[in-house]
Amino acid sequence: MKLILTREVSGLGLAGDIVEVADGYGRNYLVPRGAAILWSKGAEKQIGQIKRARDARDVRDLSHARELKNDLERLPVRLAARAGKDGRLFGSVTAGDVATAVREAGGPLLDRKRIQLPGAIKTAGTHAIAVQLHPDVTASVSLTVSPV
Repeated sequence: MKLILTREVSGLGLAGDIVEVADGYGRNYLVPRGAAILWSKGAEKQIGQIKRARDARDVRDLSHARELKNDLERLPVRLAARAGKDGRLFGSVTAGDVATAVREAGGPLLDRKRIQLPGAIKTAGTHAIAVQLHPDVTASVSLTVSPV
């Protein structure tokens, strides 16, 4: 079965790649979970859009990753979350919340899969967040969670 990946699949490929997989794997796993779409000539035209979106999030090379690291570490990232009187949050802060907060603070568009949380963030305060920009470069972002 020929498929077009819509997101990164470990051991198979990146978003926008055309892959050949077993019929059952594609029909029962990849397509229902939104990780792939069936290949067709019309769908192949969408590959350009998928790859442009992927390239916007990807880090070009090691020097670009180092530049992003410097920018991220200087960036004051703040996130407002609902909390009780003792500072405990109603819920927890997710990687998607961190990516949105970085973007709103004027930082780059980050893929939430590259953000490594130090466990569940369930309290207000300052937390250190690691962002894997490149296999050799990890940025440390200071996230301030303020109660609302």
